[in-house]
Amino acid sequence: MALTIPAAVAWAAREFGDAEALADGGSRLSYRELGERVTAVAAALIAAGVQPGERVALWAPNSCEWVLAALGTLSAGGVLVPVSTRFTGPEAFDVISRSGARVLFVAEDFLGVDRMGALRAAAESSDGVSGGLERLGLVVRMPGEWAAFERRGAWVPLALTTKRAAAVRPGDVSDIMFTSGTTGRSKGAVTSHERTLGVARAWARCAGLTARDRYLVVNPFFHTFGYKAGILACLVSGAALVPQAVFDAGEAMRLVQAERITVLPGAPTIYASILDHASRDAFDLSSLRLAVTGAADVPVALVERMRRELSFDVVLTAYGLTEAVVATMCRPGDAADLVASTSGRATAGFEVRIGPSDEILLRGPNLMLGYLDDPEATALAIDGDGWLHTGDAGRLDAAGYLAITGRIKDMYICGGFNVYPAEVEQVLARLDGVAESAVIGVPDPRLGEVGRAFLVPRPGHPLAEADVLAFCRERLANYKVPRRVVFCPALPRNASGKVLKYVLREES
Repeated sequence: MALTIPAAVAWAAREFGDAEALADGGSRLSYRELGERVTAVAAALIAAGVQPGERVALWAPNSCEWVLAALGTLSAGGVLVPVSTRFTGPEAFDVISRSGARVLFVAEDFLGVDRMGALRAAAESSDGVSGGLERLGLVVRMPGEWAAFERRGAWVPLALTTKRAAAVRPGDVSDIMFTSGTTGRSKGAVTSHERTLGVARAWARCAGLTARDRYLVVNPFFHTFGYKAGILACLVSGAALVPQAVFDAGEAMRLVQAERITVLPGAPTIYASILDHASRDAFDLSSLRLAVTGAADVPVALVERMRRELSFDVVLTAYGLTEAVVATMCRPGDAADLVASTSGRATAGFEVRIGPSDEILLRGPNLMLGYLDDPEATALAIDGDGWLHTGDAGRLDAAGYLAITGRIKDMYICGGFNVYPAEVEQVLARLDGVAESAVIGVPDPRLGEVGRAFLVPRPGHPLAEADVLAFCRERLANYKVPRRVVFCPALPRNASGKVLKYVLREES
């Protein structure tokens, strides 16, 4: 069994050969061709001077090039640093700088934003606080510069590229996945090849993913689900990968029909959007067989509609986080109410137990190695006995099924993405006229939860909701921007001065 991602790429090329591996519009690759193209990308990175262990950042939407850049980086012995396409320039600049990336693959223009221009603007305004972009020895804009980049490795001997891939060891670092922390600054979860592949195999096995499947990946590749339970799950099972750059219900249904998609995981909002789409009956969605969801409460009625109206034979829920990817999962055959009310039972070799304050604790072979350059945060997250303290609250039933009952920390989930109020509050603190603020998540029928900001204006500094939201949109990814602003004369506090957010929730 392959224990490194380069070895898994080579194994898949031999095992699945001419079976389709990747279908992205006009770009179609068999597993054999995927292996050849990954080798070409690795050679191009070697030609650019990338050394084993050096970091390669990837700031672009789901695409064939993303897959090739990621797998090519790992085959060259590099460390992959995915960057959220929802990040603004300052957010992306921060994680790219802190990662120490030597190479950057970046979208030329995505959702109307010049990504490289946004990075340069962030660097110019940082005054060198976060390092700068001077470490980058190579920047490849995608897709325009991709073909020329891939050709630059033509002179590198195949034996050298093969040797580099073979030198990668199971315990070597494979990726650094940045996630927001409760302090408001993102943390980089560091993981090895062996652990990353362990998660991918466990997810594929639990979901019953096979070489007969065609998997529409709407989850962003920069997220652990899109990358590890998406790209790599297909790689280890032989399923065909069909990426979607930005979720659109109409386009997703077109792809399901055209590509005969069988597997479609995603947040509950994705299925609700498809079910309620005015043109749903115009598409043949009968090929769908497997859905995996989570990240928010899933109504039993939604699970039943997914099975009845979208032809899914299997609908599963799961629980995970960047530090562990997938820790629990329902199983095929579980009843609709069990799927809706729990996140399944332990998978991927994890142990699950409930600690003090009903906190969910996880221990297993596929936990992250730790946080990048942050031993204190690592020690707080993983105790001396190897248990990851998730900050989520839950309960286990007699059969080991986990129900998420709340979040010990203030984090809430908007449209499937974690939002940490402290990060939003730090941005609001920089708005002239704000004396103090508190952000909470409130229920939303479409996104699960959305942010609501409570602001105390400074005397003599009138603020308008539209101006506050505009300020946030310039500095935060869309899912982090509060949907409503409430102005108040003071925030409720306890005797020690801590803001009582539960009071704000009760008043909302």
